[in-house]
Amino acid sequence: MTSCYEPLYRFALGLSRSEADAADLTQRAFERFGEKSGALRDPSKVKTWLFTTLYRDFLQQRRHATRFPQSEIDESIESTVVELPKADVMADANAAVAALRRLEEPFRSALILFYLQEHSYRDIAEILDVPIGTVMSRISRGKEMLREQLVSNDSKVAAVSAGRGAV
Repeated sequence: MTSCYEPLYRFALGLSRSEADAADLTQRAFERFGEKSGALRDPSKVKTWLFTTLYRDFLQQRRHATRFPQSEIDESIESTVVELPKADVMADANAAVAALRRLEEPFRSALILFYLQEHSYRDIAEILDVPIGTVMSRISRGKEMLREQLVSNDSKVAAVSAGRGAV
């Protein structure tokens, strides 16, 4: 069960963009599992059940926050970036995570579950409670949106670098 904690927390952090909210979502998912674990028919579905529960709680919180806004969301997701040996690779990874952070929710959650959490399309469909075709579409469109953002950023960096070289 403890092997599920870190991936579940990283998923929550990717959704909520706040370490405190991610910890709360993760804790709530495990609390619910403790309350309802006897009702789970297939023990091999524990991980999927936890991710689904967490995602539904996140959506419920988001709807509540939309109806009753209180404060600005903390934008920290840096802990999900894996340290890599080369600085240029790390810069690329940080740019990709930053671009992922700017994606709209349905695309962001599908990409996080597929690429960062390594879930299958079927598991993602169960977690997000959507058809597999929708999952495939969200991943495909999300990748295209990421690609556009990264290309746009590369163009901006090149323009700035060219401007500095001319001085």
